[in-house]
Amino acid sequence: MSTLDFPLAAARRLVDTALEEDLGPQGLDVTSTATIPADQHATGHVVAREEGVLAGAPVIELVLEGVAARTQGAGTSVEVRIEDGTRLRPGDVIAVLEGPTRQVLMGERTLLNVMSRLSGVASHTRRWADALEGTGCTVLDTRKTTPGLRALEKYAVRAGGGTNKRMGLFDVAMVKDNHVLAAGGVGAAFTAIRERFPDVTIEVEVETTEQAIEALEAGSRFLMCDNMSVDLLRSTVGAVRAWGEQRGEAVEIEATGGLTLEVAAAYGGTGIDFMSVGALTHSSPIIDLALDLVASC
Repeated sequence: MSTLDFPLAAARRLVDTALEEDLGPQGLDVTSTATIPADQHATGHVVAREEGVLAGAPVIELVLEGVAARTQGAGTSVEVRIEDGTRLRPGDVIAVLEGPTRQVLMGERTLLNVMSRLSGVASHTRRWADALEGTGCTVLDTRKTTPGLRALEKYAVRAGGGTNKRMGLFDVAMVKDNHVLAAGGVGAAFTAIRERFPDVTIEVEVETTEQAIEALEAGSRFLMCDNMSVDLLRSTVGAVRAWGEQRGEAVEIEATGGLTLEVAAAYGGTGIDFMSVGALTHSSPIIDLALDLVASC
């Protein structure tokens, strides 16, 4: 878990918002309050209903702590049995919960919503990582995340075997066509960023081999090759590597745009270092998880 660096503060903010949505300002579940005695306790299992990769297990305890605080209850104990990043099989028991039945059920949907979403991202990422295995290429995420969930979705990408590219506009400069147009050229844009932010990593988006060499001459050592065919990408990589070898300069190359799992290995085999895939966070289906009560007293 520590190697994945779970974003605890972001998770707490999300859980607080989600519980507010579900329980309202009074912290109330009208169905459970009306039908379940206040002193009834239960044991529940969080289980996988399908194959996938787990992400978000720490959210279980955060949700149930939040429910206890809102209801001034005694709290629910949580035993997590499967760590994030683990492949799931149908029927796997992810965690065992023991506590007041009302509290368990009040937290059920919130914890499942978050975990199912994050596990979906992790599972999708794992398929890309598996497709790229042996190519030397690493799958990256993008900024195409759900507003408010970026830290958690990027965590899920890590749980699935991917790597985070940048967290936002503040930590990596990416020079795209609009920046080039506004600044008056690739060289002008690169120079302006380097003068204002001397320590930031600068990546330049290119669509042709000629643009790639232009970006290198301007000073970039990180290129994003956008919407290139496999053949064009391979020839561009060859030209960039030759340019770098002649000058003793290392250049990182990323491919993006129009990529699918079916062509991932072909693109990964062109010699690129990275492949960025917005679909990891904007189009991943959830993984079906459930909470089953197994005993009550």
